[in-house]
Order: sequence, then structure tokens, then C-alpha cells
Amino acid sequence: MGAVRHRLESVVDEAHWDAAYKRLTASGVSWYQPLGGLSIKLVTALQLPANTSIIDVGGGASTFVDHLIAANFTDVTVVDLSNAALEFAKSRLGPGAPVEWIHADLLAWEPKRSYGLWHDRAVFHFLTDASDRTLYLDRLASATARPGYVVMATFAPDGPDRCSGLPVARYGAEDLTDLLAPIGLRVVASCREEHETPSGEMQPFTWVVARRS
Repeated sequence: MGAVRHRLESVVDEAHWDAAYKRLTASGVSWYQPLGGLSIKLVTALQLPANTSIIDVGGGASTFVDHLIAANFTDVTVVDLSNAALEFAKSRLGPGAPVEWIHADLLAWEPKRSYGLWHDRAVFHFLTDASDRTLYLDRLASATARPGYVVMATFAPDGPDRCSGLPVARYGAEDLTDLLAPIGLRVVASCREEHETPSGEMQPFTWVVARRS
């Protein structure tokens, strides 16, 4: 029943996110950042080799992938539920961009390989159901290489309780540490970010960097 439930949910969710991107455009959604922000700083600090396999889950139309290409990373994957979001990114980067684009429901997706870096800015906090969080963490565990890194951002405990019309969960660094430890990921750094949305609202985020050895 679980697989069927997620197939049904993915149809609803995909329509929701497609509508958001089509209504607001890629630069109008609340999570938009023109330069990739803290994602870039944290990944740069890891000093990863250019051939590190990197996956941006829920990357959609984010400009984070632009930075990775500019930094000469050669093995980049973006997976997102919204085809509209992916099309924005594809159009911006052009057909020759060295990126694997995956249109899929992350909770139903089965990774066919492992990645040296799993990047998630603002996907995990939408999973308010415990069974969905378990599915996410299963995917994360199976798709993260040994050694490998995870860079993850969620709304902080004092952040919004809803985003894009949907309820969200909120986490501190200790909460994320406790969630990642059972799947072999040790948090090695954490920080707080105040993200300003295109409409001028401030959204507190918790960021963690975790390592799997």
C-alpha cells in the first residue's frame, strides 16, 4: 500500500509544484536565491575533487547547479518532482550542460548509484509524516558513498510552519544530528541562515554538513 500511496501523492504534489513555478516563475518562488547562497560556501569548504559525483535533490530550478558547473564539477545530477522546475533550469543552462536531469518522486525513486555529495536545500522539511521521513532517509543512506558528504538545510525551530501553502517540520542542528546518526552520517558542521525571500520576508534555516566514513 505504501508504494501505491506515494504514486498517488506524487501526482498531486507534482501538480502543486508545477503550478507554483508556472505562476511565480523560477525567480519568484519563496526559496529562490540568485547565487546559491550558503550551499556554495559549504560545498566549497569541503574542497571536493572536480570528479566528485554530486546530486542535488529537489534542485529544480535552483542556480546551485550553475555554480557546480562553473566550478568544473563533471558529475552532477539534479532530481526533482516538478518537471516545470527542471525545464526552467534546462532552458537556463542550455542543452549541452553536463547534468543528468531526473524527473522523479524522491520517495519512490530508487538510486542506481552512489554519490560523493548529497545536497538538499529545503526538501526534507516538507516531509511531515514519519513514514515519509523514513523513506527519504533510506534513499539518502543508499545513495551516499563511503566516504561521502551530505549538505542539508531545513527550516529552523523558529522558522515558518508552512511554505508554499503546505505544512512543514522544523529542525535544529541537534534534531538533524539525531536523525542522520542511525544511517551512519556524522554531523561535522552546522550553522544558521536568515534567508530573505523575493517578497522580503525572513526565513530562518538550519544547515548541517554530515560525513559518512
